[in-house]
Amino acid sequence: MQRILIIATDGFEQSELLQPKQMLEEEGAQTTIASLKLGEIKGWDQKDWGKSVAVDITIDQAKVGDYDALLLPGGQMNPDILRMNAGVIALIKAFDGAKKPIAAICHAPWLLAEADLLKGRTVTCWPSLRTDLANAGAEVVDREVAIDGNLITSRKPDDIPAFVEALMAALNMEMAD
Repeated sequence: MQRILIIATDGFEQSELLQPKQMLEEEGAQTTIASLKLGEIKGWDQKDWGKSVAVDITIDQAKVGDYDALLLPGGQMNPDILRMNAGVIALIKAFDGAKKPIAAICHAPWLLAEADLLKGRTVTCWPSLRTDLANAGAEVVDREVAIDGNLITSRKPDDIPAFVEALMAALNMEMAD
């Protein structure tokens, strides 16, 4: 069974956490949500607050060796808050150092820039981040999914099926018909 860590906080884009989580679990993966504090975190659903999800562990409890991959949902607020937390950035760097898949969608590649993982890498993202990622040394492309080594990036909620499929392929998981 593949184990996937999802890092998020209040303001995560609801579809970018809930849909991949559900799709991965339907294929037999185990997901764990890590955040800055225990309790619940509240999603953002397009133009207003959405559903809350339970937090399983705090960032400082998460260990790279316990997981096969890292999933970073977007939303504008979520990665902007998370990138200011040294523990989050250290954990992302540790996943990269272990060469484990890191899947980041929409605004979440901001976290990859903050972790200094983008020099010479090809990524995609929400349009407003393109300059930030290019300034961090990435080659930014406009496509559904960009895969560069262990980094898997996508632009927006419409890309979720291809995004999850790419993560599953990186984990050698088969998608059921």
